[in-house]
Amino acid sequence: MHEQLINPTLEKFRAEFREEPEHIFLSPGRINIIGEHVDYSDGFVLPAAIDKYICFAVRKLPQTNLCTIIAKDLGEEYTFDVTKEIKPVQQMWMNYILGVFSQLQQQENQFCGMEIVFSSTIPMGSGLSSSAALECGFAYILNELFDLHLTRKEIAVIGQRSEHTFAGVQCGIMDQFASVFGKENKVIMLDCNSLEHQYFDADLKGYSLLLFDSCVKHSHLTSGYNERRKDVEHGKKVLWEKFPEVEKFRDFTTTMLDSAKEEMGSVSHKRCLYLLKEIKRVEMAAKAISEGNIEYLGRLLAETHAGLSTEFEVSCNELDFLVENTLQQEGVLGARMMGGGFGGCSINLIQEDKAEKVIQAISEKYLEHFNIQMKVYQVKISDGIKEYTNEYII
Repeated sequence: MHEQLINPTLEKFRAEFREEPEHIFLSPGRINIIGEHVDYSDGFVLPAAIDKYICFAVRKLPQTNLCTIIAKDLGEEYTFDVTKEIKPVQQMWMNYILGVFSQLQQQENQFCGMEIVFSSTIPMGSGLSSSAALECGFAYILNELFDLHLTRKEIAVIGQRSEHTFAGVQCGIMDQFASVFGKENKVIMLDCNSLEHQYFDADLKGYSLLLFDSCVKHSHLTSGYNERRKDVEHGKKVLWEKFPEVEKFRDFTTTMLDSAKEEMGSVSHKRCLYLLKEIKRVEMAAKAISEGNIEYLGRLLAETHAGLSTEFEVSCNELDFLVENTLQQEGVLGARMMGGGFGGCSINLIQEDKAEKVIQAISEKYLEHFNIQMKVYQVKISDGIKEYTNEYII
């Protein structure tokens, strides 16, 4: 199943380093069924790891302090000295890795040189968290190679912190958590405040999750992600000044929010209203999945999209078009934009035997309207980060 990714990564490693790698690791991307932008607001989210991966081929070099990392898909490489202080660099992809290394280096762990080649089937900029897969995959590699005794939770937090410090994106914990904690055919309901989590069987009863890639690329740094966070933080500050007895953001009511609208302004009010409603939707979606009520799950997805588009304002014309037209097709229960926004994918809950028809109809409409060829990703819910061997998967 993984050979199409692993074999070219192995070949690149052999060609560059004239040796066999000692380890192969697979670090997955993720989908989020529901719960968008609430992972930095004490909310619940419902993500799952998927069968799109970054593959790392790795060899330890005890005789040197140099670590060479080759990004096969980008045709780029970077070498750094594991004994020197680490600082951000121009290559953004490398900052995700260096941000992880910097934290572990500060804990006075002893490292030696390494050779690493990585390649990916996670489409960049499509909202499937290639950055979290890269950060957490690298943290997992260091943990395994150097016996750092990190827990999976610590690996997720290290990945998140790398994004904050070296990539400059104030992301929540969801992406990293899903990449590390994913389980085959299970969705994770994660409390982003306590990091407590539980698994639910992802039995979609004859429906499947399809991703429609708008092929409008975005970067969180330029897409207004950090701006939305400022709007939300301002709203929270006003709420807590007015209602200091409330412990968590998710415990505010919409009545409380409305009473603070004048002080916080209409923009922050709108952002916080979306978040409070979305947190409740996640709880209802987890219940719907556990009870096999897939129709209700579909309705919740559509409600989320409406909120992301009109209240949180992180959608775009292309995504709105995809969602609106997909919801009109026979056999579709729900659709919404997924990820940070301003491009990327929609996630669609579609009856399996109607999927081809829907794909064809939406592809044609999208091409006609925007002159863009939509991409389609069929994803399966899979395990989190693991080491791969020829005999078995660890």
